[in-house]
Amino acid sequence: MQIDLPVVWAAITGLGVFIYVMLDGFDLGIGLLFAFFEAKEDRDVMMNTIAPMWDGSETFLVLGGAALYGAFPVVYSTLLPANYLPLILMVVGLIFRGAAFELRAKAKAKRTRPAWDLAFITGSALAALCQGIVLGSLLQGTQVTDGRFSSGSFDWFSLFSVFCGFGVWVTYAALGCGWLILKTEGELQRKMRVLMRPLACALLGMIGLISLWTVLGLPAISHRWFNTGNLGWFLPVPVLVLACVWGILHAVRRRHEATPFVLTLAVSFLGYSGLLISIWPHLVPPSLTIWDAASSHASQSFLLVGTTVALPVILIYNGMQYRVFRGKVRRGDGGYH
Repeated sequence: MQIDLPVVWAAITGLGVFIYVMLDGFDLGIGLLFAFFEAKEDRDVMMNTIAPMWDGSETFLVLGGAALYGAFPVVYSTLLPANYLPLILMVVGLIFRGAAFELRAKAKAKRTRPAWDLAFITGSALAALCQGIVLGSLLQGTQVTDGRFSSGSFDWFSLFSVFCGFGVWVTYAALGCGWLILKTEGELQRKMRVLMRPLACALLGMIGLISLWTVLGLPAISHRWFNTGNLGWFLPVPVLVLACVWGILHAVRRRHEATPFVLTLAVSFLGYSGLLISIWPHLVPPSLTIWDAASSHASQSFLLVGTTVALPVILIYNGMQYRVFRGKVRRGDGGYH
């Protein structure tokens, strides 16, 4: 029996993108939370919680991009031209925050450190916003003619796509807050618990508004959810989101440390699964399916051999990072100060 390689590669691409969102999401979220904590000591601890892992997390962004390029080349000739500006700005944001991450630690003059802190905040906010805009652009659809992008350079810009950008801000901030509850202690942890309550409620509100906007404003997605006879399979998604948000609030009240972060990851996964349900089997809605966009069988087979070797190595490496650097981060610990 021949393996349906486009489905396999869609799964690998989707896995790479989700792991990136999961790992780099709380990383970017800490950059967003920097704006609410001005004390140098608090910012040092926040930075040190992600210092050993932040650059490794972006490996999965490269994996997802490489998978698209090799396995679905038509996607590159459509989604990239459709979203050039937000994608370029996203890369600029990631460069700024990466440079700020390193140079902040080496800034000897007190007057320069706030500038690098601002660069870290701005880079994180820009990267997260642009990721949400691209997500909104993907949901609202891309005009494709003969396998090529055939619309305007600013079609990505809409009220819906910008609102999706704000939704990603809230999601990443909640992930970052959950991570800091897990990794810190004392007064900083207490502040994070206080902040987690409104963030969890805002996250639920954003998911609800974007979901409602999607099904009311995008007829193709509304049809998929309500007119295909599969609503019974889809209903657990919003129900589980509600349960997870309730669990986050309950865990914060009970002073649990790991549960808020785990449940915020679960909410992110459920939101991601809702996206996949909404666009499947399209990679470029509303016209290009995974089979339309796939490269040749020989190309996908060749790439799969390399990925079968490389992906477990990447997963093991990242897993070892989190195992080695597990435990609390405290004031005065060595790191990126």
